[in-house]
Amino acid sequence: MKSTHHWLCKLRLLRMVDGLNFKDFVAFLSTFSAKASLRQKIELIFKVYDIDGKGRVTFKDLLEVLRDLTGSFMSEEKREQVLAKVLEEAGYTRDCTLSLDDFIQIIDHPGLKMEVEVPID
Repeated sequence: MKSTHHWLCKLRLLRMVDGLNFKDFVAFLSTFSAKASLRQKIELIFKVYDIDGKGRVTFKDLLEVLRDLTGSFMSEEKREQVLAKVLEEAGYTRDCTLSLDDFIQIIDHPGLKMEVEVPID
């Protein structure tokens, strides 16, 4: 199952670079640098899971992020519980659609410690 999720993530990344000019492509690649800021990495993650490109993500989209991050380490039921709790503590519900600013607010929420890595394998 984990390989399927990584494949889908890679497919989303490929769709993001399709049609980029050179300058935009270099900017995209810079996100994978160790020098990239946390905000740059969070913005990339947000764009990957903003499947329709409308600048909003749903509970289902965020669950996909968590699924990619945890793989088989966590059950689907536990992922839903964890995500619902994180959203609730940040003042959101599972029915909310989140903008990039909302997404960043959740990631920056006190008590939520997260290291963001952009996988390149």
